[in-house]
Amino acid sequence: MRLVFAGTPDVAVPALDALTDSAHEVVAVLTRPDAPAGRGRRLTPSPVAARAEELGLEILKPAHPRDAHFQDRLRELAPDVCPVVAYGALLPQTALDIPTHGWVNLHFSLLPRWRGAAPVQRAVMAGDAEIGTSCFEIVRALDAGDVYLTESFPMPDATAGELLAQLAESGARQLTRTIDLIAAGIHPTPQADDGVTLAAKITVEEARLDLRRPAGELRNHIMGCSPDPGAWCELDGQRFKIYRARVAEPLDLGPGRLSATKRQLFVGTGDGTLELLEVQAPGKKRMAAIDWARQGVTGKVLS
Repeated sequence: MRLVFAGTPDVAVPALDALTDSAHEVVAVLTRPDAPAGRGRRLTPSPVAARAEELGLEILKPAHPRDAHFQDRLRELAPDVCPVVAYGALLPQTALDIPTHGWVNLHFSLLPRWRGAAPVQRAVMAGDAEIGTSCFEIVRALDAGDVYLTESFPMPDATAGELLAQLAESGARQLTRTIDLIAAGIHPTPQADDGVTLAAKITVEEARLDLRRPAGELRNHIMGCSPDPGAWCELDGQRFKIYRARVAEPLDLGPGRLSATKRQLFVGTGDGTLELLEVQAPGKKRMAAIDWARQGVTGKVLS
């Protein structure tokens, strides 16, 4: 099968590598245009563009996939199918119609649950018991196309960032199997009409912690927002971020009140206690919570 791969961030790179190592032929890569990065805000290629250059592949960077010149080039490349992982732009119908077998997306959820931009974060924040990936046919409606394959796993004790990296590796293999199925003439299965949930991008304001909530809910919120945008509250009127936490044995602490031992840092909640594991205090770097706590924080209150 002739493939034009579409993807942009780091999580798409394992799929590009898997497809180039497969029996199929990746003839080009579609990615988002170079973007400012770093302190100097220099224009920098996407991780997928950088990897495609190393592999010697043609790289397409249209400002938007509706661009006529891009679509003309895609027709010239004559792909059988276009696999997609986190490309980052909506595909118009004129582009969707070009590949013989359409566009197939690797999505980091068990569809129809968590359609949208932040499926892994939302699954962790909601306390889902399982997580997984789905490979489906792209249609105009958001993540609503017929599904070729799904793969599920018990939800691990991991941040959203760690979990996404794991799913990128297993999903790369799943996407390759999906292309094999398409080559063999296998058709996808329609998604269920019930069980649809939406996974909108998490805003900085939504990431704010309300320490009056139960400890279990707060743990999920923290792990789901880690590393981006980072769950936060305030300490002495300044932003205090928490990147990792776990539910601890209950202590007699009011919501937001800190208590430290030689090896652990705790905070009270509306119901139960959290052990803070990784934090970023105002004016400090991200660090192990106990290292920050050695400065003497018992009795201080997060709000």
